[in-house]
Amino acid sequence: MYSVAVVGATGVVGREMVKVLEERKFPVGKIFLFASDKSEGEEIEFNGEKVRVSALKESNVPKVDIALFSAGSTVSGIFAPIFATKGAVVIDNSSRWRMDDEVPLIVPEVNPHRIKDIKKGIIANPNCSTIQLVVAMKPIHDNFKVKIVRVATYQSVSGAGKKAMDELTKASISFFDRGDDFIPGVFPKNIAFNLIPRIGKVYDDGFTEEEMKMVKETKKIMEADIKVSATCVRVPVYVSHSEAVFLELEKSFEVYQVEEVLRNAKGVCVMNNTKEDIYPTPAEVSGKDDVFVGRIRKTETGELAMWVVADNLRKGAALNAVQIAELLTNNQS
Repeated sequence: MYSVAVVGATGVVGREMVKVLEERKFPVGKIFLFASDKSEGEEIEFNGEKVRVSALKESNVPKVDIALFSAGSTVSGIFAPIFATKGAVVIDNSSRWRMDDEVPLIVPEVNPHRIKDIKKGIIANPNCSTIQLVVAMKPIHDNFKVKIVRVATYQSVSGAGKKAMDELTKASISFFDRGDDFIPGVFPKNIAFNLIPRIGKVYDDGFTEEEMKMVKETKKIMEADIKVSATCVRVPVYVSHSEAVFLELEKSFEVYQVEEVLRNAKGVCVMNNTKEDIYPTPAEVSGKDDVFVGRIRKTETGELAMWVVADNLRKGAALNAVQIAELLTNNQS
């Protein structure tokens, strides 16, 4: 049995981490839940018992085997090394450690061998949109070799946290009550019945932070010089990210070959019969663990096109983190 800490336990991803640990029957002997001062004293149920949430302070960092972090880059930068110094392996969901050369960036279906590369006691959990992309892309790369990926994402508001989800609700109510006069707070523009083609800060070259995460993280995870071009868009959906993906492959292919490869891939579910309206949508995959792929086709320019959808709170965050923890326990047994 393992002692486990969840840091950021009252956030949408943190709560999902606790839920996934229970659902997958992870061998937890003792669980510690941490959040900010304002959440201290809240209780979250785990395995039929109420567990009290503590405010995270350096003075109360326990000695645990595994620490799952979903509390943002600043908290991770300060507290992940403290947990690691006390003997924990930290699995961090923020962007703080992802591009650190001494920190493995892991998606268990893609690069599980990197579990042996822990040097700082920290493992990085990739960006949600990157995770579902590489899970769908890895089996294709293994068989046909991906040279270039072009992707447009349609990302749900839960990727920006509970306040963002609440803002979508309030903005939608405002739209019907008073018209389109809602003043946004979390997002730069009104998200209700709208699309916002900007996620994160904007760099001098016009690309956004989210887009560059996908570019850099894909290369690191895939361990290949794959050229990536991304446009990331926030959409008025509560949960699950969708992606329109176009892959330029080195080897020739037929659609049925790609579909067969994907059907045999771990963590992938194929829904590919557009005539019968069999393709994944955010509502259908919410709460599910797999990465769903549909609309598989060959373009006039010879590219492979596909539609990739996954629950960003589960496979895009909490589930992937717990799967990394499972790799750790398997590696130690």
